Amino acid sequence: MRSRRRTALLAAMGLAGGLLLSTPQSASAANLIKNPGFETAGTGDMPYCWQKSGWGDNDFTFTTTADAHSGGKAMKVELTRRADGDRKALITESADCAPVVAVGKQYDLSLWYRTTTPDANITLFRHDTTAGWQYWTDLKTLEMAADWTRATVRTPEVPAGTDRISWGVSVYGTGSATTDDYTMEQVADPVPPPLCTGTAQNCADGRWDVLPAQNPVRSMHSVVLHNGKVLLIAGSGNDPEKFEAGTFTSAVYDPANGTYKIIPTPKDMFCAGHVQLQDGRVLVMSGNKGYPSADGKIGYQGYKDSYVFDPETETYTKTNDMNDGHWYPSATILGNGDVLSFGGLKEDSTGSVTADRWSQAEQRWLPTWQVKQTWSYWGLYPSMILMQDGRLFYSGSHVFGNNIPGTGAAIYDYDANTITQVPGLQKKDERDQSASVLLPPAQDQKVLTIGGGNIDSNPDANRLTDVIDLKQPNPQYAAGPPLPQGTVDFGNGKVAQTGDQGKMYASAVLLPDGKVLETGGALHNRANPVFETSLYDPATNTFDPVAADPQARGYHSSAFLLPDGRVMATGDNPGNGSWNHNVSVYTPPYLFKGPRPTITSVIDTEWTYGDTQRITVDRPIAKAELIRPAAVTHSSDPNQRFVDLPLSVDGNNVDLNVTSNPNLAPPGWYMLFAVDANGVPSVARWVHLQGPAALGAADASPHIHSFADDLEGTVQRPGKKRASQPVGPTVSGCDRHYGSANVCVPTAFPPQVKKTTAARCAWLGRNDYGRLRINGTDDPLGLDPDKDGVACGKGDLRRR
Repeated sequence: MRSRRRTALLAAMGLAGGLLLSTPQSASAANLIKNPGFETAGTGDMPYCWQKSGWGDNDFTFTTTADAHSGGKAMKVELTRRADGDRKALITESADCAPVVAVGKQYDLSLWYRTTTPDANITLFRHDTTAGWQYWTDLKTLEMAADWTRATVRTPEVPAGTDRISWGVSVYGTGSATTDDYTMEQVADPVPPPLCTGTAQNCADGRWDVLPAQNPVRSMHSVVLHNGKVLLIAGSGNDPEKFEAGTFTSAVYDPANGTYKIIPTPKDMFCAGHVQLQDGRVLVMSGNKGYPSADGKIGYQGYKDSYVFDPETETYTKTNDMNDGHWYPSATILGNGDVLSFGGLKEDSTGSVTADRWSQAEQRWLPTWQVKQTWSYWGLYPSMILMQDGRLFYSGSHVFGNNIPGTGAAIYDYDANTITQVPGLQKKDERDQSASVLLPPAQDQKVLTIGGGNIDSNPDANRLTDVIDLKQPNPQYAAGPPLPQGTVDFGNGKVAQTGDQGKMYASAVLLPDGKVLETGGALHNRANPVFETSLYDPATNTFDPVAADPQARGYHSSAFLLPDGRVMATGDNPGNGSWNHNVSVYTPPYLFKGPRPTITSVIDTEWTYGDTQRITVDRPIAKAELIRPAAVTHSSDPNQRFVDLPLSVDGNNVDLNVTSNPNLAPPGWYMLFAVDANGVPSVARWVHLQGPAALGAADASPHIHSFADDLEGTVQRPGKKRASQPVGPTVSGCDRHYGSANVCVPTAFPPQVKKTTAARCAWLGRNDYGRLRINGTDDPLGLDPDKDGVACGKGDLRRR
């Protein structure tokens, strides 16, 4: 393993799934480890079936000591100086010594230890039958202990292609770890699933319900707050009349009683960016300073204003301004609580090339000179996902038209201030309003990108999916399974999708059972809703079609996880300017599989990195995780993540091992779910994660593994400082020569529509556009041949 010379902590924790019995038992009482207490000597200076391992610049010793927990020997690993790297005693990676494992099974590991450093953890390697030995995961950070202490943990399910594993304790800070009496036992197989508690269709596909109360605001931004309520931000709601009147709105929805509260909103936050800060407040950045001009010569404009919303007082408070306007910006929280924002449109409608950084320590936007700049234009709502080493992965998901030049995906290294292209994204210029999500668990560092289209050329949206494993030295996208097809409404009722028809405007939601719900979407630019919902399983890389949302959910729609494990979906803003105020709620199949486990107590709701936190449950659970609450708009929520919590179990008491890496779980409020062996989740409890307790030693720089470390793509370094990127006023795919700014007559009609006045007018009629006046004298789409100032009038259709 090579050092990356960075300061981010990379102690990744693995997924702990499978069945936990009422006491920590295993399928076999046999200990799978040979020489677990180091009592048998080897041929060299290490005991039989144990080897030295590690990397980096450090001074170290391996000692077989008589200071044992039992018997006469133990193993002491000590670092007296460390610049980087680690040292570890591992089970020998050989067919004779490394324990045989079965794919899909889990194993309970335990050992006794004493430590003088906070920087020690249990590290696993696995033998892939094709690729050989490779790093697997870190499972547990060992708390400092002067006396002999037992550590127990459960492995993730053994991945496909793995036949053996090796593990031990790695020391990555100055000090020592002495270990003894290792055990490894296979976990018992799960019990059979319970009987279905709903209809057969409910149990297979889940159920959608349209709520009786409508959303009172035209919200295209949805944020789940740490009190369980939902902030719905509309601003002007893409309604120029409300903008001119200065009528800007938000609402707070309370799922507990189904009520909405209208919130005074100081500026037009229509198409702003937003992210949840470390303390649970919501940072809202930029928004709409002005709509396009009637003649289409001036586009949307983004202002510099920024606000924070306080869930306690349900009020907005202004911050200092950003350095640039950013209509449609990215918003990614970092491991230290800072926020980076890129892209969007400036106050003059050009593209912003300025990176803005919110300082958690100073509670303000930093001046431009304090923020590293590449002067790159990332487009609108670029999906920037925080990696476990602090870099950002641009997944290729964006809004409006073509992708960035090059491969369409990249890794941005803020410390080095470089951008490296990542290959493999299919049809990179047809991923407009695709959805990207960091797959469960975050420790696996895999990203799924689904669907998309292009509002400029307006082809049929696609079925493409792509998966990338950012743990690989030179990661690249690989094609995933195609999206399932549903039905599409062309204006004459729903018909089955055919050929390669897929969808843009899709939503992707992480579920507590470790799957991803994808739902909603449309076939074309603000037209032709697609009715299809499916569950993606990262373990099998497959989609399972389930019940579809009965409501149209295209442009400006959102879907997000509620703390009770259901999914809420809102919005739809087709090209005719109308709005869908109906709200749908999806009950997944796991809520029809019998009683839910209950988290009866959480000892402490204030968590720090590297902690072991105890909860109690009313019955056995299989896994637990933290899910960061949604802050979603335009198919984009780059901060959404599912962080696994490896378990140690003693009856109904469960100890959860919290990651020591803030980049895996940035500071803030999280939903804590406990999930049983059948995938049934508890109702979430809220916990607040901060830190970093794991960096206790003064010279303990991070424990680093070499992920995405040998990038071969084109590297871009900072370019010449510039003011902005030219962006055409038709960036939204709408021809402003027709109707109001709320109406989107497409610059390119769907490919099924002939290029005649009659065909285009028929399409506009089927999609309820109504009467459209001509703005100015130009008629680029040929909708007003008789020149009476009204598109698609009787005279126009006679003249054709």
